[in-house]
Amino acid sequence: MAQKEQHKKLGDTLWRIANDLRGAMNADDFRDYMLSFLFLRYLSHNYEESAKKELGKDYPENTPEEKRTDGFVPPPLEKWYETNEGDVPEFEKQMRRKVHYVIKPTYLWSNITELARTHNAELLETLGEGFRHIENESFESSFQGLFSEINLNSEKLGRTPQDRNKKLCTIIQKIAEGIADFSADTDTLGDAYEYLIGQFAAGSGKKAGEFYTPQQISTILSEIVTLDSQDPANPTGPKKKFDKILDFACGSGSLLLNVRKRIKDNDGTVGKIYGQENNITTYNLARMNMLLHGMKDTEFEIYHGDTLKNQWGILNEMNPSKKTEFDAIVANPPFSLRWEPNDTMAEDFRFKSYGLAPKSAADFSFLLHGFHFLSQAGTMAIILPHGVLFRGGAEERIRTKLLKDKNIDTVIGLPANLFYSTGIPVCILVLKKCKKQDDVLFINASEHFEKDGRLNRLREGEDDEPNDIQSIVETYKYRREAERYSRRVSMEEIESNGYNLNISRYVSTSEDEIQIDLKEVNDKLIDIEKKINKARDEHNAFLKELGLPKI
Repeated sequence: MAQKEQHKKLGDTLWRIANDLRGAMNADDFRDYMLSFLFLRYLSHNYEESAKKELGKDYPENTPEEKRTDGFVPPPLEKWYETNEGDVPEFEKQMRRKVHYVIKPTYLWSNITELARTHNAELLETLGEGFRHIENESFESSFQGLFSEINLNSEKLGRTPQDRNKKLCTIIQKIAEGIADFSADTDTLGDAYEYLIGQFAAGSGKKAGEFYTPQQISTILSEIVTLDSQDPANPTGPKKKFDKILDFACGSGSLLLNVRKRIKDNDGTVGKIYGQENNITTYNLARMNMLLHGMKDTEFEIYHGDTLKNQWGILNEMNPSKKTEFDAIVANPPFSLRWEPNDTMAEDFRFKSYGLAPKSAADFSFLLHGFHFLSQAGTMAIILPHGVLFRGGAEERIRTKLLKDKNIDTVIGLPANLFYSTGIPVCILVLKKCKKQDDVLFINASEHFEKDGRLNRLREGEDDEPNDIQSIVETYKYRREAERYSRRVSMEEIESNGYNLNISRYVSTSEDEIQIDLKEVNDKLIDIEKKINKARDEHNAFLKELGLPKI
């Protein structure tokens, strides 16, 4: 089975299980259980496989006679822990070096699934203890609250502890059976996790915007920020080294992971990726997503807090010489969020030079937050509603300064209805602090898509078939101009339009009206009339010979 097909098949299998088992439970609530169990399965399998290599021939194997009277089979690692108690500290020390975490055998997925298979009354309690163990003891870094949204005592699982235990036994058993025939490698489970996030987002409506950026748009942003040069005469391809990457509204972390994967695929290196998320549920999804994609806890940092209030210590350094800067910044912040800036915000180092965005729409507040931390050689790509391109007042002042300072590099218009959370068309703004070109590139891709149910999606055809993602990326990379699609617009023209960036002003997708030559049309009509009269005369002559009346 091709790898991509296997990933989708596993995702479909898990999605069917989710639909079968959640019953009356809200899809968003069940999502947290489903994804947490998938996460625990990944951590456990990875840990047990590493333990096998570490212990070699000393790793015990279970035999049928080791079953307890209730049919329960404990994990092999539990037996080793019991018979080698004095060696456990050194073993765990080695495991921390190799996989960066430790899980006690009692809390491994293999033990949890055995408890579920045998309908053991201890499952509920063991699972709760296991979650706390992973949060507080497994990793060198603290992952406190990682499972805070998983309420094992929720009446949605059952009215009594016994009912909840029974329900969890069924859920875990079905998940274990569903994924048993699939590979447990990072790519497979990671992609299944991403697939499920997308499926749950599809059923969440507007709430999906809190945690999910469609993969197609994520791919475009990733390609843009990882390019080293945008010089048509001397394109240098992808940048190879990134020290720090930031998504200040990271949701479930998919966009950050996409950027990291793009760099790795280009044989580049990434120092560390950083994300910030204000929603606690989504924040936990992001942390799980990082670990489930094989990242060590030292390779990423996700912060829970309000971006607009800038609560993250590493971004709050007042000394410009000590400011944290990022080589690439991507973001899909909430569209036109209402915010309440206080009196001191006007002096905030992020906004001071530009003024505050209006209370009715924080779009430029998010943009300016990210742009402040962009390195001199870095690229920022942010998804925003079209209103930022043309609205007046405070937004016009901010937009004008960014344009005069030559910081807006490219404006990309996307089709409507690409998001689960909104049907409005959106744009991608690409910003740089040291832009080489004096013009602004406009790409109008608003009419390049295909229908996919109630949504639109960008085409990804191969060979001679349309590939909308590739068209956008290559047009950006080479700053190509194409009729009714893309154009490089001078600052003089933008200034003459009052610094309005409405894409249709510069790249119209409408066909030119065909000019009609009225004299030519009249001459053709006269000629046609002559031919009609000639044909009628000939016809009447035949009728006369036959003694019939003329017409």
